[in-house]
Amino acid sequence: MNELKYVIFDFSEVYKIDFNEVKETSIETLRISVDESKTFVKYEGDMPLCVENLINKSEEFTHSEIIHILSTSEWTKPIEDIINAS
Repeated sequence: MNELKYVIFDFSEVYKIDFNEVKETSIETLRISVDESKTFVKYEGDMPLCVENLINKSEEFTHSEIIHILSTSEWTKPIEDIINAS
């Protein structure tokens, strides 16, 4: 079984994603960065053509690498912000 791979890209290019080629099923299932400028997709095997064709994308990340990235302030609001927003 292939391990999942992850690529971060500019949210402005989300219309280029073919959701039949990645694990996410629609725009609504994407996680978006705190500033809403980036998102990512995951897939198995070779990089899908729709992802290859993105202009502003990261390198491929492993699961452990993406977990570390998603724990940063770029992707996760501080708990104080979440509490104060309530």
